Amino acid sequence: MNNFTFFSPTQFLFGRGQEKNVGSLVRHFGGSKVLLVYGGGSVLRNGAYAAVTASLAEADVPFAELSGVQANPRSGKVREGIALCRAQGADFLLALGGGSVIDTAKAIGAGVLYAGDFWDFFSGAAAVERTLPVGVVLTIAAAGSEGSDSCVITEEQGNLKWGMKKSDLIRPKFAVLNPRFTCSLPSYQTASGAVDMFAHICERYFTNTSDVEVTDRLCEGLMKTILEAAPKALEEPENYAARANLMWAGMLAHNDTCGVGRVQDWASHQIEHELSARYDCAHGAGLAVIMPAWMEYVLPHDPMRFAQFASRVFNCEMDFACPENTAREGIRRLCLWFHALGMPITFEEIGAHAEDIPELVAHRAEKPGGFPFGSFVKIYAQDMESILRLAAGL
Repeated sequence: MNNFTFFSPTQFLFGRGQEKNVGSLVRHFGGSKVLLVYGGGSVLRNGAYAAVTASLAEADVPFAELSGVQANPRSGKVREGIALCRAQGADFLLALGGGSVIDTAKAIGAGVLYAGDFWDFFSGAAAVERTLPVGVVLTIAAAGSEGSDSCVITEEQGNLKWGMKKSDLIRPKFAVLNPRFTCSLPSYQTASGAVDMFAHICERYFTNTSDVEVTDRLCEGLMKTILEAAPKALEEPENYAARANLMWAGMLAHNDTCGVGRVQDWASHQIEHELSARYDCAHGAGLAVIMPAWMEYVLPHDPMRFAQFASRVFNCEMDFACPENTAREGIRRLCLWFHALGMPITFEEIGAHAEDIPELVAHRAEKPGGFPFGSFVKIYAQDMESILRLAAGL
């Protein structure tokens, strides 16, 4: 296990009715006027918007609104939010929704206090030194942004889906997690969220760092929980226990509890960002296509780690004579789970085209330091092309 420093300052309020505390939480963390950031009609239909605005009114916290945040959040909405925040004199961002809404709020919070363009934080031209505080009322269990130090935005000029350099400064001050708000989600969103959180764990699990048994077991326990809870939530949308397990697992998957003391990979995410930037597919759907292809491609690097994954997470019988057999069975069962959730597992199912592969690789190369990426196996341009070709069935 490597040396590490771990800081996770977010205050979490979990369970039924916790959204009633939002107004007092904003006051507690120094907010006097809120910019409420959300997406579309789902927060109106599930009661989250009404409950949150009522809590703000009760605490005498005025607010302005920024709605219309999309999946794969766009730079235009961030710039709109920065301008609105400054015009309204808002000093607190409140994200009501899932990862796209939270990431938008994080980017706005950093951009409001910066003299230049917020994209400087994503291009590497500047680092975040201060930010407006962000609070969260989570309505989608998926991205884990409610507890993370990361943020991903798509710059519409050039269609660049990039992440901000990780910083504890952008972690939310508080996050309210009421599983009830996720019960009305469409099945596709629930499934895509489950894949997203599972992938967040895999990005940490597949490591070259030795002697990480504690975090290995944390990863494996969370993955097994997601494997069991996601089908239950799809079969019984009102199953509170399943929704609660998914919601807390999603947070633990990405606040780095599972990643401390080990070198992490993130190659699958980097490749998937090119897919969702180009085709606007759901992030979890893209990961369901890319992650098995990445696994197949890098498996020879460390067959025993994949065999351990297969044995401990999917209960595959260990073939000690040929661990690669066990490893491949684990990948096969992962694909079966994706398929059972109704997730795509082929290029065609997410609207991707094999003939676009060279352009996807070239677009990645435009990013400063674009190649190589990943750490389990360093991925160069030719490797990314090979992984995409595997995903496309070529």
